[in-house]
Amino acid sequence: MSKGGNRYYNGPVSDHFDGVRFFNPGGMAPRGLAHLLRWQFGGKRVRWPGRYDSPFLEVRPELSVDGDRLRVTMVGHATLLIQVAGINILTDPVWSHRASPFAFAGPQRRNAPGIHMDDLPPIDVVLVTHNHYDHLDLETLSTLHAEHAPHVVTPLGNDTIIRRAVPDVEISVVDWGDRIELGDGIIIHAEPCHHWSARGTRDRRMALWAAFVIETPAGRIYHIGDTGFHGGINYRAARDKHGPFRLANLPFGCYEPRWFMESQHQNPEEAVMGMLACGAEHVAGHHWGTFRLTDEGIEEPLRALEAALDKAGVEPSRFRPLRPGEVFDVPARAG
Repeated sequence: MSKGGNRYYNGPVSDHFDGVRFFNPGGMAPRGLAHLLRWQFGGKRVRWPGRYDSPFLEVRPELSVDGDRLRVTMVGHATLLIQVAGINILTDPVWSHRASPFAFAGPQRRNAPGIHMDDLPPIDVVLVTHNHYDHLDLETLSTLHAEHAPHVVTPLGNDTIIRRAVPDVEISVVDWGDRIELGDGIIIHAEPCHHWSARGTRDRRMALWAAFVIETPAGRIYHIGDTGFHGGINYRAARDKHGPFRLANLPFGCYEPRWFMESQHQNPEEAVMGMLACGAEHVAGHHWGTFRLTDEGIEEPLRALEAALDKAGVEPSRFRPLRPGEVFDVPARAG
């Protein structure tokens, strides 16, 4: 354990790090154990089916996508394959059956990954947004390293966790505001989102969480793995800094009950407000329908998203709630 009690990171105090733990400036801290128990024993969780198979078959992606094309393929939950400008990027890759530290307990997949691991194209970059088990899966990262040896980009402290399983991984560790230049006009920026982190009960907020902006010759992509809406502050800041986006990958599930989840998971109405606030022309909606993490029914996010888009006057085709195996060829920005 490093000096000051943080087992993952030892660095200077900042506007979002107090010397031991990271925090959301001006934001809400995650709820404590008493609130967790109140939620868990509240008895309001809607039952999910044992299986929720995707209507899309497992897809075998192209090796690469070039020119002005931008393709996103849903694997499941927050795992997306982004293909653009000749580069293949995976976000928060999880192929494991459970999002859990245990093989025998914890949230289990209700559908198969939309791409079989053996059918992946060469993976150049992996973005890991934070260390919750439904986003940072060491078994998957180890397999990807053995097969593809991708360049991993992740926020402060998460490198310590990843290197325990993959010691020789090529990894870039970023703080909010940092940028990684990959060449050929592709730049990865780390930006704030309103979330938290933990792998167990004694490491809360000891590793940072982040959103990413991906600059490419084919347009800008805003990727968020998990976030509370936080009054839209981070969405507006991203647009002010980077300009509007051709695509935003936004979570819109895992949000009930609101009194517990508001600080960490936005709901569909907030996701639509975020889309508009950051100036995204199109959205790939994720973080729903694979792992039951919260109280709402498995298809409730779809109904709530439909109502939110109608209320905001947004054409539904602009916000795609992706299912495993679904391919989204993102239209080029008008003009």
